[in-house]
Amino acid sequence: MTTLPRSPRLLLLSTVVLAVAGIALLSIPHGQERSTPSSTAYTTAGPPSSTASALASGTAPPPAPAASPRPAVESALPPHGDSAAGDQAVQWNLEAAWPADLQATDEQELLTAGRALLRADATGIGRAKWPGIFPSQNQAIAPAFATTRFRIQAAVARQDGSPDKAVVHLVWAGQDRGGTYTDLRVTDWHFIRSTKTGATTWTPQPRT
Repeated sequence: MTTLPRSPRLLLLSTVVLAVAGIALLSIPHGQERSTPSSTAYTTAGPPSSTASALASGTAPPPAPAASPRPAVESALPPHGDSAAGDQAVQWNLEAAWPADLQATDEQELLTAGRALLRADATGIGRAKWPGIFPSQNQAIAPAFATTRFRIQAAVARQDGSPDKAVVHLVWAGQDRGGTYTDLRVTDWHFIRSTKTGATTWTPQPRT
């Protein structure tokens, strides 16, 4: 059983209020309702036209182009003091400026030797392995760079005017005995291909 309002006037007033509210809501244009701060969102763009057409026709959309693992040519070297974070950019610049022209096995042999020679020359480590490059009287000379602040940033091995000659071009960083740390230093080691007992090897040449 429904309980009637205590006053007919109250019922009439309620009816009028509801009618006015309904008219007000209907007069608001569609899409212009007031929004609260919590309803704000970033706009998301729809699919490209080619993808949208494919979806509409029921065919598979064209595949997206694969991202390049690295730029073909870097526009600039990293700033000085960028630490190891910029070494990859140095390597990319070096490879882009000087395309490969050696067999992979020769290049790997030359890079290994070039890195070892640079480390021996700068820090003194491993000089005894290269008596033709570091004579005994020079092996006792104090190294010019600290082993803890030495780092090879990039290196490439390329032909040096002849298939039987090569140069290993190295970019490196180090701190000298005076405490000055500098990166993007450049050193070249030259090699000549030689054959001994039927095996071909690369012989480093003394630096002049």
